[in-house]
Amino acid sequence: MAAGLEFESVSRGFRSMFFMLSPNESSYEKVEDVPQYVQQAFPFFVGLMLLELVVGVVKTGGPVVTISDGITSISAGMISRLPLLLMRGCELTAYMYVWDHFRLLELPWDSAWTWWLTFLGVDLGYYWVHRSAHEVAVLWAAHQVHHSSEYYNLSTALRQSATQQLASWIFYLPLALAVPPSVFAVHIQLNLLYQFWIHTELVRDLGPLEWVFNTPKHHRVHHGRNEYCLDKNYGGVLIIWDRLFGTFAPETDKVIYGLVVPINTFENLSIQVGLLYKSVKHKFLTFLNGPSWKPGKTRLGDHDDNPKVTGKEVPHDPSWTLPLQVYVVVHFLLVLKTYHEVFENKEMLSQLTILGMTGYILLTLTSLGYLIDQRPTAAVLEMLRCAVMMTVQRYGYITPLLPLLAVPTEVRPTTCFTL
Repeated sequence: MAAGLEFESVSRGFRSMFFMLSPNESSYEKVEDVPQYVQQAFPFFVGLMLLELVVGVVKTGGPVVTISDGITSISAGMISRLPLLLMRGCELTAYMYVWDHFRLLELPWDSAWTWWLTFLGVDLGYYWVHRSAHEVAVLWAAHQVHHSSEYYNLSTALRQSATQQLASWIFYLPLALAVPPSVFAVHIQLNLLYQFWIHTELVRDLGPLEWVFNTPKHHRVHHGRNEYCLDKNYGGVLIIWDRLFGTFAPETDKVIYGLVVPINTFENLSIQVGLLYKSVKHKFLTFLNGPSWKPGKTRLGDHDDNPKVTGKEVPHDPSWTLPLQVYVVVHFLLVLKTYHEVFENKEMLSQLTILGMTGYILLTLTSLGYLIDQRPTAAVLEMLRCAVMMTVQRYGYITPLLPLLAVPTEVRPTTCFTL
């Protein structure tokens, strides 16, 4: 019986990654009863990324992701979810407020019709969230994080902005006039999870499904910096919105990934807020214009001044020593373990502890980015981080990867190499 229940749980978790849950098994009366689908998907993220890595080596003879880019992408995903340790997501909070105070009618939470209506409504809302993020400079300053990788693999899907949800909630509010929050809470998560698997180059063409659904083939175009790829294919689960609103483009020439002007860094603080800071400092009066706007141009600007894509571009991939790679990977795995434990135990931790652990995770990911970039100040920042790590570990807030390594970790705080 226990084995059967465990299999069913794994089956639901895996199917949730592809939006393959039926209304009967994903409808809940109360928001509190809705599973944390995204948090529970952690093992499936890891499993699918490892599968992509193996299949990529078999098919292409080489890895589909570099250590530096993969760690940067996963780190961005971790940072994007840290605010959820301290508060409920902006999208759900705003949604529940409108539902409580302004709803016009109350659709039944256990109706398949409500489920399918919400599926379409959330996906249409996402289309406009996504499109606006490409057409409004201040929103692009947040969304560009997701486009900053020059690679295209499943880890790229995790490269998310910590600030984009501060504005995205607006587009879903019309649904709150009729759709119960519990139904919305299911679909906002499943819509996001579906978009994980489409970030791969290994799936080439899905035939007739390409007409209706967003697929890896369509989404590769969206991540390209070729001129024909720019500002195209905004869909989440469905590609029909792009076909209806004139933003669809098929994959033709070889796609070159990344931002029009590559950022050439693996340090997440710069990736997350660098462009946002520049927008605030230099474009305060042009927030509503497009990212390409310049004086004398139309609101959305144009691409005339963009660097031309030749198809021979090589991703930014500086060389670094094997010992440094091992060091960064080990410490990244340690902070990933800590991150997962904090989310698992957040109900039992005080707000002060959560705030402190959030700061430690941010410090660690920033320091590792400095090491990957090999910045001159990386050693000083890493020494500071090691001292903080020893202190946090000394008081039991984190544990080493292996218990036997706790003693050498505390004995050698100046190196932080033995974990």
